[in-house]
Amino acid sequence: MAARLSTEGLRYARAVAETGSFSAAARAQAVSQPALSNSIAKLEERLGERLFERSTRGVTPTPFGEQILPLVDKALISVDAISAEAARWTASGDEVIRMGVSPLIDSRLVAATYDAVCCLSALPGPRRLVLREANMTELRDALLVGDLDLILIPSVGPLPRYEHRIIASEPMVVVEPRTADTAPMNLDDLHGKQLILMPDTCGLTTFTHELTRTHDLKVRPYAGEASSYRVLEEWANMGLGSALVPRSKLSSADTHHRPLCLDGQEVAIFYEAVWDPNSPLASDMEILASRLAARS
Repeated sequence: MAARLSTEGLRYARAVAETGSFSAAARAQAVSQPALSNSIAKLEERLGERLFERSTRGVTPTPFGEQILPLVDKALISVDAISAEAARWTASGDEVIRMGVSPLIDSRLVAATYDAVCCLSALPGPRRLVLREANMTELRDALLVGDLDLILIPSVGPLPRYEHRIIASEPMVVVEPRTADTAPMNLDDLHGKQLILMPDTCGLTTFTHELTRTHDLKVRPYAGEASSYRVLEEWANMGLGSALVPRSKLSSADTHHRPLCLDGQEVAIFYEAVWDPNSPLASDMEILASRLAARS
């Protein structure tokens, strides 16, 4: 057996054990399923035995896996604790809160977080907020290794072992070519439409896929991809397809759009705060998340 084990493989194995599914674990780790499966296969080869039984009924630990997976969990907890403590030691004191945000997050929510931390003394002792905007994979990875204390992301996928708190929501709207029709669009009316999508980095595309799949809507993805919310608007206005965006991402209040509704209620996207329950700042993160949730 090789002396060195891949930390990545160990994380993937833990995710499979927690979710009971290779596909769910891949979504939680923000990687493709083949990449996760290959990494676990290499780990099993190095360990000398299979960790999981794969069948049509799902994924379950083998007897060997039942013995090894608790040790994997303990090892990763220790590795993450080392990274978090090292980051904390080299930071300029515990007064710093390092927060990552998805580009999809409403800027007003980011401003409210800044006010709560730096202006309204919501937390005990003086605090300074350091912000990082990045895609979902980068934010999750930074949280996993302790480079961030808190992330604000759309609620579109599980992060096992981490604390989650829904802190806000906002309506989704449909952007289409300018017409006289500004009435709300029922969700079922998306059936058969061509949708313009973005690369699946900020969470919007994941949300759109989950929304249409949950309601069994057959939509046609546009062959290209937009690089920004403004480009989504421009291409939709050109007639290339329809685009779903949170209302806060409209470039202007004059942008032609229609509210998206289901059974008379606006369809909304939810945002959540995520943090490590074992972090030295966990209690502060709980207070901050509660404060943000209370304002919505």
